[in-house]
Amino acid sequence: MSFAQIYSRVFRLLREERSTVVLLVGGAMALVLAQFAEPVLFGRLIDALTRSAKAGAKPSFEALLPLIAAWIGFALATIAAAVVVSLLADRLAHRRRLAVAAMFFEHALDLPMSFHSAIHSGRSLKIMIESSNAMFLVYLSFFRENLSAFLSLAVVLPLSLWLNWRLGLLLVALVLLSSIAATTVRRRTETLQGRVEEHNTTMAERASDVLGNVPVIQSFTHTGRETGAMRDLSRVILEAQMPVLSWWTVAVVFGRTASTVTLLAIFITGTALYLRGIGTVGGIVMFMTFANMLIGKLEQLVNFSNSLFLQQAKLADFFRVLDTVPHVVDRRDARDPGRLAGRVSFEGVTFSYPTEAGSARTPAVRDLGFTVEPGETIALVGATGSGKSTTLALLHRTFDPSAGRITIDGIDIRDMPLDALRRNIGVVFQEPMLFARSIEENVRIGNPDASAAELSRALERAQAADFVAAQADGLATGVGERGRSLSGGERQRVAIARALLKDPPIMIFDEATAALDAETEQKLQLALASATQGRTTFVIAHRLATVRHASRILVLQKGKVIESGTFDELVAQDGTFTVLARAQFLAEPEKPVAERPLRTATV
Repeated sequence: MSFAQIYSRVFRLLREERSTVVLLVGGAMALVLAQFAEPVLFGRLIDALTRSAKAGAKPSFEALLPLIAAWIGFALATIAAAVVVSLLADRLAHRRRLAVAAMFFEHALDLPMSFHSAIHSGRSLKIMIESSNAMFLVYLSFFRENLSAFLSLAVVLPLSLWLNWRLGLLLVALVLLSSIAATTVRRRTETLQGRVEEHNTTMAERASDVLGNVPVIQSFTHTGRETGAMRDLSRVILEAQMPVLSWWTVAVVFGRTASTVTLLAIFITGTALYLRGIGTVGGIVMFMTFANMLIGKLEQLVNFSNSLFLQQAKLADFFRVLDTVPHVVDRRDARDPGRLAGRVSFEGVTFSYPTEAGSARTPAVRDLGFTVEPGETIALVGATGSGKSTTLALLHRTFDPSAGRITIDGIDIRDMPLDALRRNIGVVFQEPMLFARSIEENVRIGNPDASAAELSRALERAQAADFVAAQADGLATGVGERGRSLSGGERQRVAIARALLKDPPIMIFDEATAALDAETEQKLQLALASATQGRTTFVIAHRLATVRHASRILVLQKGKVIESGTFDELVAQDGTFTVLARAQFLAEPEKPVAERPLRTATV
């Protein structure tokens, strides 16, 4: 996006503030007119005094009073307009900063996992904070100060030409030269500043990585290397920034030189006109004041242009994210089916993850077809990359299939609003993904309106009640960033309690017991068997103990179901599943697979 495109979009975001913008424009215009009137009145007073001096008489105070009163009136009007504009601009800028941050946050949450996997969380946070702050500064400085500066050029130049076209042309030349200089510098430095922002983003991403992995950094005594890397990045940023600063220094020097030459030219030209009898001393003073006013406004606008330029890359990142379209959206005719029974059917489902170039990869799942009745527990097993997680991601619409369809209770899931679909599905991920909040807040994400009894029951079923009770603050105990103050098993039990509190008709466990010890896992299996009673349940597990009592096991290979049946049926087939099961019991080769106790299996 070009400079003009970015800032036209920035100001289009003010649609909700139309009435305030109108008031600000009116206040700025009043401010400019009052400021323009002051030097005119001052020049008239000077001319009145000089005419009296030439006539050898002193002007009466009464004769000068109208001009003095008007001058005082315009001065007071300037103060009043400045106060009103400042108050309105401050409030508008603060409102829009928060609104823009909320807009970005809401949009980012709707974007697919493919987007969040491709962009560092530190970068996303940097974009949200820096872009909202950048817009705050743009709105504040534009409406509080720079709008009046732009209007001054629009008002002062035509009126100065009307008052004295000869001296007015000098002011026009000053404005043109300053504008040319600023435009030239901006074009020269646009690419350079973009590189600076890329380096700043790299620093933010690296800092986020390091601060998020402090235990690893300290354990491997890597502090010195990371500190050195940050210093190197700082040097790179400075090296990239210096040429930009040099160019803007050139612009400032050129502007100051043009201003000095213009003031000198106005004084000399005005004096020559006065000596020829076609100018006045008051006119010279008036135009010198105009020139000083314009010089101040031009320097102000150059600084504003510089600040806009420095914010350009940050705002471009903001709009790039805002322009990213979610892959999964609600259809216009989507209808909320309410609570579903849980009959799930995959009908010829094929899906490929897109590449960065837009071309399709080898399908992650191909022509996948199976039906699950309400209350069944279906286990998905297979080697890494066989399509297990993709299959269940398609079920809760992290992606949409490229061919075929998925139905629940006979309804294509694309015909349901996303919220309605996901309200009917509870997911427990391999990574618990806890928030830096209390245990209770993390569990209540499943159902914020749950009663204390329902909360307690979910913790009991997840085998989390005992460890929660042992905490000094109980449910109010904070879990730290990403739940780091809890053990891996404790984090997972909180995540399972969160899903159970949601009470959905369909449950998905994506290797949810991988972080639990054998004793807790055994207890948890009994709890989940009770908690998932009557629910359609999908399980991905590396431990075959978690799928021993599944209604059916689907063995996936290269995105296709190659075997299906109960545990005993699959073992009897002596196929791929049997090979996977035997790998679990290599230490006891003399026993048949079906007779061996279930322990850990690597799938």
